[in-house]
Amino acid sequence: MAGPFDLGPDSGDDSKSSGQDGVSVSEQQPPGWPDGPLLSVEALAELLQAGDVLVFDCRFDLAHPRQGYQSFLSAHIPSARYADLDRDLSGRITRHAGRHPLPTARAFAAFLARSGYEHGGKVVAYDAHGGAFAARLWWLMQYFGLGGTAVLDGGIGAWMAAGSTLEAGEQAIPKTPSPRLQARPELTLGSADVADAIAGDDILLLDARAANRFQGEDETIDPVAGHVPGARNRPFVSNLGDGGRFRSPEALRSEFRRILGEHSPGEVVHMCGSGVTACQNLLAMESAGLHGSKLYAPSWSGWISDPGRPVAIGTT
Repeated sequence: MAGPFDLGPDSGDDSKSSGQDGVSVSEQQPPGWPDGPLLSVEALAELLQAGDVLVFDCRFDLAHPRQGYQSFLSAHIPSARYADLDRDLSGRITRHAGRHPLPTARAFAAFLARSGYEHGGKVVAYDAHGGAFAARLWWLMQYFGLGGTAVLDGGIGAWMAAGSTLEAGEQAIPKTPSPRLQARPELTLGSADVADAIAGDDILLLDARAANRFQGEDETIDPVAGHVPGARNRPFVSNLGDGGRFRSPEALRSEFRRILGEHSPGEVVHMCGSGVTACQNLLAMESAGLHGSKLYAPSWSGWISDPGRPVAIGTT
């Protein structure tokens, strides 16, 4: 994985919000869809053969933003559309919203329309980075009230290892009507929420960045090193096993239960550098059956936009 790997909302990064403990973000699923957020290579192949799925290639490189698209043009899963992190899965950057703000409902609907999405259809996202970017698309679909989305377990690497077909180039895509979307703010926390919560013990803040960035030893992306005081480090790569596939739901559940301690899943808030790799931790908890956690979308890059906010260095 080349380049720095850790990657805020238009609805307002300081908005207050609350959610129900134990409620899955993947509530609205089409008939026959898997219970969890992950899909196997074999299941995707069957869906493609039936012509019953829309596939998104979410490969991206923070250090070289065009690299993901170039990789897509060279080879991708048949019929896949490309979803660009900066252009399609993020919104306009504002002062306190972080490096990858959430897109507006209108912007995300326009992206789905030009991708040929049909409301209620099945969607599968993949990348080459352990689901770190694909999970952002998966989470945005839930955030805007759309079910029927899964992440390909193992990504394009697993697809290729199975000897499955690839295609190159980019095909013309028939545009579909824009879906009518409405954001679900109860799935997020803003900076003001986080600042209030860390003063007590109301939430468990899990940071998906690599340990050296979390500890403030080697900040390669943002202008300030360290982490939000009280946050716990849970690098998203910890969720992966052999071949870049997610560890079993049982293993993930056991590990997250240990991390959560007395906290319920609904008290967990995920963050990273800019609200992208955090979605992979959130997806891992969903896969483990631990529902109801939230996203702090501005994440570290949004937190440090206010120089008055506290910063911690080290392991705690």
